[in-house]
Amino acid sequence: FDSAQMYRNEKEVGSSILKFLSSHGNTLGLKREDFHFTSKLASNSSYETARRSITQSVKQSGLGYIDLFLLHSPYGGKAARLVSWKAVEDAIADGEVKTGGVSNYGVKHLQELLDSEPRVLPAVNQIEVHPFNTRTEITSFCQEHNIVVEAYAPLVRALRMKHPVIVSLSDKYSCTPAQLLVRWSLQHGYVPLPKSATKSRIATNGSVSGFEIEPADMKQMDGLDEYLVTDWDPVDAD
Repeated sequence: FDSAQMYRNEKEVGSSILKFLSSHGNTLGLKREDFHFTSKLASNSSYETARRSITQSVKQSGLGYIDLFLLHSPYGGKAARLVSWKAVEDAIADGEVKTGGVSNYGVKHLQELLDSEPRVLPAVNQIEVHPFNTRTEITSFCQEHNIVVEAYAPLVRALRMKHPVIVSLSDKYSCTPAQLLVRWSLQHGYVPLPKSATKSRIATNGSVSGFEIEPADMKQMDGLDEYLVTDWDPVDAD
């Protein structure tokens, strides 16, 4: 479950998980640890503000701890970024957070964090990545430093579903355009975060194990890059 302070949905997501766990619908006997809950710091400022904010997120969710906590963006400047990361490290040490990461970080922000010799290395960088915005420089840096790339907007927010290449390859592999895009992301080693409000589409988007995109077709999809940004783009922030 991908949440954030900025989305104002931590309480709703957390209460929904807890409600399911205690319901008759939980036929498999799932527990809290079977769910992965992510949240993000709304803004980088002072250490004290960030640390209090993380604690508040844990309380809002009601889940006892947060599996993955990210700095939502690099905005705020170097000093604010580094002290906010220290707050994440301390939240991990205090048991409030299991794993720390960042979001919308460019190479310079990642290098800055690594150069600071942190106690905890960022495990994740959640950024917009899809064939129409491949961000090769950032993804390559992440993979070289064992930072998992979580790809948000992997379906390009449905803006390119009718692109001739996407349509043609979807026909070739007998899949939907969304499945093709998810599969592209997986084959690059990313963790795609497809979004849908429709239960049937959520299931379909996750059903991509039945085919593999051939290397030549992956290369063709890589070539679609037009630096299409569907949301915000803080990767070059000072």
